[in-house]
Amino acid sequence: MKKFFILACLSLLAASCTQQQPRRPVEVKSGSFLKQSAARNKQLLAREETLMQELIARDSLHRYLDSSSGFRFYYNSRQAEGVYLPGTDDWVTLTYDLRTWNEDTLYTREETGVIRYKVDKMELFPGLRASVKMLGEGETATFLYPSSLAFGYHGDNDRIGPNVPLKCTLTVLEIEKQTDENHDEN
Repeated sequence: MKKFFILACLSLLAASCTQQQPRRPVEVKSGSFLKQSAARNKQLLAREETLMQELIARDSLHRYLDSSSGFRFYYNSRQAEGVYLPGTDDWVTLTYDLRTWNEDTLYTREETGVIRYKVDKMELFPGLRASVKMLGEGETATFLYPSSLAFGYHGDNDRIGPNVPLKCTLTVLEIEKQTDENHDEN
């Protein structure tokens, strides 16, 4: 009986030492969802770009400038050349409003309030984050953001729906330039 028990244990041990075969996935992902999503996003951006060009063509009062980030803007009020533009870690006091491209108000300046923003260190939507660094103290500009630079496919869970391009008028009230001395204070 002892020999039979040892033989059974050895056969179990030998069977468990065989090469394990990897499990195959139940579903094979082809990556087609990501490809379709990328194609939809390209189409959406192309439509918004066309609409932005049409809006600019109809607005003969303003001279729009292109940004390197993919949005367009014009200055409402501009300071003299050589004005200091905020950089990383500077504190900027600002106000802004948000509208649709059809001029429907989403958020007024009163609703957004006066904001004290540390450049590149605090959350703002992508277009606004880039816009802050383009204006000097006392300057105001109006920006046209495609939805990808606004709140994207998700919206803001309140008044801004998915894939809504935005128009924003931003005013930089004050810039506190970051120095080594006040870097330690903040």
